[in-house]
Amino acid sequence: MTPIAGQVKKLVIPAAGFGTRFLPATKAQPKEMLPIVDTPTIQFAVEEAVKSGIEDILIITGKDKRAIEDYFDRSPELEALLARKGQDSLLRVVQEVSNLANVHYVRQGEPLGLGHAILCAKYHVGNEPFAVILADDVVKSEVPCLSQLGEVYRRTGASVLAVQRVPHQETRRYGIIDPESAGERLYRVKDMVEKPAPELAPSDLGVIGRYILTPDIFEILENTQPGVGGEIQLTDALRLLNRRRSIHALEFEGRRYDTGDKLGYLQATVDYALAREDLGAGFEAYLVEVLERRAAQNQLPDQNQRAAKGRTGP
Repeated sequence: MTPIAGQVKKLVIPAAGFGTRFLPATKAQPKEMLPIVDTPTIQFAVEEAVKSGIEDILIITGKDKRAIEDYFDRSPELEALLARKGQDSLLRVVQEVSNLANVHYVRQGEPLGLGHAILCAKYHVGNEPFAVILADDVVKSEVPCLSQLGEVYRRTGASVLAVQRVPHQETRRYGIIDPESAGERLYRVKDMVEKPAPELAPSDLGVIGRYILTPDIFEILENTQPGVGGEIQLTDALRLLNRRRSIHALEFEGRRYDTGDKLGYLQATVDYALAREDLGAGFEAYLVEVLERRAAQNQLPDQNQRAAKGRTGP
């Protein structure tokens, strides 16, 4: 465990979105419950928080998200069944999920944007700094990404955003910061823009789903008007907060997977499966077989053309 020095005690996970990028699978299942191998993406967020010393977690849910609550709750019937069958290893796995952290829930009545989802946490958080993780962003790192942000918060007392360099043509997908160097991989945020066109982007540093925020963000969110997409954007509120007090951004160490994107989801699944002791070797052998088969198939047209040429002459 790499604790955040007791200063940041609460985590907020917004999980009320419709998950439209994964329809039709998310028509009846929360996108946060889509598994990477056998672990729902939202569990990676909770585990990262616990490794960072946070055990008080508020999940902002919405309609048709009951599966998330059931997942982190006890399941006495299932536990009894596994105990009767002597499946002790599976029983421990099921019990560990229920005992990961103190998990609470608040419903967001309608999906009005990330800023509005975070505002729903106001009365749970109170007048304390708090962390935010977007479960779509799974970060694989030696030191939890949230702990890396926590170290910056300890030194500065300021809100901290996780950023990474993004392809210039993809700035439309991110909040982009205008950075001023403040140390190794650390920046003071001069300004930020929500999903700018590449020619308008102030840098290639995009904000990803990790934040540590000071509680004065709530007052600003209450007065933030809808922005891009007609939603209350967290980026707009952060710009106003930045005028009152400095905000920092950390170019974190680790590999980030955007599991809300189909390709990112598949990349995470492959990498996590390869890292598993029980699956890695067999899965790697299968991937090699698939690539060899595809390579052979791609060579067939050339071979057929050469054979046909040999039959018909020059």
